[in-house]
Amino acid sequence: MTRASVNAPVVSTTAGRVVGCTVDGISSFLGIPYAAPLVGPAAFAAPTSPPGWDGVRAATEYGPTAPQVPYPAPIAALLENVIVPGDDYLNLNVWTPDPGGAGLPVMVWIHGGAFTRGSNRITIYAGDTFARDGVVCVGINYRLGTAGFASIDGAPENRGLRDQLAALEWVRENIAAFGGDPDNVTVFGESAGAMSVASLLASPRGEGLFHRAIMQSGNGSAAADVSDARKVTERVAALLGVEATVDALGRVDAAALLRAQTQMALELMTNPDPALWGTSVINVGMGIMSQFPVIDGEILTSVPHVAIADGAGADIPLIAGWNADEYRFFMAATGGAAAVSEDGAAAVLGRAPGGLDFLRGRLDAGATPGDALAEALTARAFSAPTTSIALSRPPGSTFLYEFGYRSPQADIEAGHAVEIPFVFDHLDAAHALVGPQPDQRIADDMHRAWVDFATTGESGWPAYADGARAHRFD
Repeated sequence: MTRASVNAPVVSTTAGRVVGCTVDGISSFLGIPYAAPLVGPAAFAAPTSPPGWDGVRAATEYGPTAPQVPYPAPIAALLENVIVPGDDYLNLNVWTPDPGGAGLPVMVWIHGGAFTRGSNRITIYAGDTFARDGVVCVGINYRLGTAGFASIDGAPENRGLRDQLAALEWVRENIAAFGGDPDNVTVFGESAGAMSVASLLASPRGEGLFHRAIMQSGNGSAAADVSDARKVTERVAALLGVEATVDALGRVDAAALLRAQTQMALELMTNPDPALWGTSVINVGMGIMSQFPVIDGEILTSVPHVAIADGAGADIPLIAGWNADEYRFFMAATGGAAAVSEDGAAAVLGRAPGGLDFLRGRLDAGATPGDALAEALTARAFSAPTTSIALSRPPGSTFLYEFGYRSPQADIEAGHAVEIPFVFDHLDAAHALVGPQPDQRIADDMHRAWVDFATTGESGWPAYADGARAHRFD
């Protein structure tokens, strides 16, 4: 039975005081704005400080989410996604074991969702389990889709990344009031959140805002050329019948903008022609993503993995890893894997050196064409680029892992996102994703490793060296 405290905790932030809620010794402060509301001309502007308030602001309910559309049916059955409209969606949540204390390690969670979906109010993202184990945990929202990542004439680039940086600046200025140590901050994220972590490692603007990093199922390739990204924006604008400028797009109703963004993404997925969309957009998105960070010379001076190889973030310890069957999430759950023919798999894999030999070997071993394609794409998009990042960083600075628990749901096995409830130790809230009887021992090991890393910088397994195997969670 849970027990709420009689005296609700009150904390002072730079914008004003907030009151939270304490249950079983864990205090939560939800929906705190870290930037001003995105209304009118501000919709495509850089984030600014939130307006202050008098008195004590209630922080006992989750805040609004960034505008987005629901997941399609096959994915929606596996992943929770709550959509709540509201102007104050640049908000964050804080869970702490001791709002009156000091010096606790801090973890900041950046959610995934292909840069177009997700929020900080999903059940398995609750940071109470980290607070239970002595960590102040923060979950943030940021602008998504066209609002956050479209390259638009007259608007600052990488607005979604700018939001993340603004949230980290808020943490630096305020987290001590919640018991956290602003000099011991770990950023961690999954999928688009992990790609965001790579961008933050690479960005000159990220220096000094965090001290450790964790990338779950991402890579350092998520950055397009501005000229290519503008082609995507031009198509969205054409679908809306307006000019591809910040003034014109800023006058478009949010729902109409989402409809055009969704239609554009479907067109790109069904016809991923580089001549239409730009080579860098196709190479980065692989037909799944269409809007993501761009190389703007300010937030990102190059593709993140290039900047990292050149020394960006070299002093920041990093955990990075992937799930053994990432692409089964995208292919098996939708029925796409079963529909792949041998010719279809060959057409995709034949574009890469050794691809056809790999396909033949897997087919001879009894794999279906869809299984072989999913395996190859997992390596191409996740394990290979993540290992490449580890090899490019200073020796002893990077800890690699592979997650291998096989979910029985929709034949996804160790697919994309399956590791998240294990990291957060929220298996009871994730049976739709991990099955009715997930292995609690893996959650114990993985969650503890993340807590230890945030606390001491040690993961519990050796740093990666060339030729070594990644640490395995299964």
